[in-house]
Amino acid sequence: MKTFRIGGVHPAENKLSAGKAIETLALPKQAVFPLSQHIGAPATALVKKGDAVKVGTKIAEAGGFVSAAIFSSVSGKVNKVDAIVDASGYRKPAIFIDVEGDEWEESIDRSTTLVKECNLKPEEIVAKIKDAGVVGMGGACFPTHVKLSPPPGCKAECVIINAVECEPYLTADHQLMLEKADEILVGVSILMKAVNVTKGYIGIENNKPDAIKLMTEKAAQYPNIEIVPLKVQYPQGGEKQLIDAVIRRQVPAPPAIPINVGAVVQNVGTAYAVYEAVQKNKPLFERIVTVTGKSVKNPSNFLTRMGTPMSQLIEAAGGLPEDTGKVIGGGPMMGKALLNIEVPICKGSSGVLIMNDKEAARAAENPCIRCAKCVSVCPMGLEPFLLATLSAKKDWERVEKEDVMSCIECGSCQFTCPSHRYLLDYIRLGKGTVGGIIRARNAKK
Repeated sequence: MKTFRIGGVHPAENKLSAGKAIETLALPKQAVFPLSQHIGAPATALVKKGDAVKVGTKIAEAGGFVSAAIFSSVSGKVNKVDAIVDASGYRKPAIFIDVEGDEWEESIDRSTTLVKECNLKPEEIVAKIKDAGVVGMGGACFPTHVKLSPPPGCKAECVIINAVECEPYLTADHQLMLEKADEILVGVSILMKAVNVTKGYIGIENNKPDAIKLMTEKAAQYPNIEIVPLKVQYPQGGEKQLIDAVIRRQVPAPPAIPINVGAVVQNVGTAYAVYEAVQKNKPLFERIVTVTGKSVKNPSNFLTRMGTPMSQLIEAAGGLPEDTGKVIGGGPMMGKALLNIEVPICKGSSGVLIMNDKEAARAAENPCIRCAKCVSVCPMGLEPFLLATLSAKKDWERVEKEDVMSCIECGSCQFTCPSHRYLLDYIRLGKGTVGGIIRARNAKK
């Protein structure tokens, strides 16, 4: 069974919502749309207080090439353009819309008819994806049109679809495959056409045998798309780890990116969003979100409009348990604790995890015992103990020299540390600081 070759761990899977059919969540009373829902420049608001919008109306345009447009998921009137604390914990500019109904833009094809044929040219496909505000749906939220526009001197050889969903608890991608396999495969073929390749791979971990079986049966109609079962190993959803697992190529250290080894990696949710954007003229304004946790009454997968407060999803899953210790945006390994549950669902919101008091409690940090477990599990071949120590000492020059920018923040090091050291916390501090130093340095050039 294929997997990546460096590091990795196997946390308890806890896929409590596996097999739960996707439920459509009710509309919120007010939807809130942060202007930073993607990597890159924030979007620029196109609406003002009092403006009327429909479902699918563009309310913010991309703020640059590496940016993405934002569309209303509701119909109603703009209440204000203000700021909100998003899942990152920082205040961000946002558009507030009071919901008055569910009137859609007429250009959107709302039928369930599968549209297979795509006669658009590659550049027309990329333009449609850009115009629909599609970004990576796995959490990183990198604008999809940018990935589909390789830099000079780089040529794509294959498209690899990340259907791994290696993060514990989350099942949104798994259920999406079970219910929208045909649309996903059309989306993959469109992505392949967009970058002029004849080979596509869909990597799925073997803890999803039903998805592997269904996708393999459906892919028989697409001879150039191969379903690749993978051994369960975290963080296989990282694009560099997935490339290694599927085509046995390793992406060099930054600034190298997947296209440097001929691969374009997209999330399975992105493939579905591409299908809807290109074949149905539907912008990205809703997504599947898993709401889960050991004390949650009804762990579920919800089709959720962007801008819906997480509190509404939690209520739909049975309410906030009495023993709640933390609410995490995302999964337990790479997700972040939320300051409050009124945070709105955004393009990268794959899950809401409610951890009980026992799970959420952090063990006391002890001195490093030099066991090197963190080194052995690091999928990037780094020395996490060293990066954390140097970051704690604020030795930023050495932190940069030790390649902190290669860290994918997967948390494998902290997960495996017998001394319960807060390795990832310190490394994130170091990575953020060094990133700022590098940007300032480059700005002076």
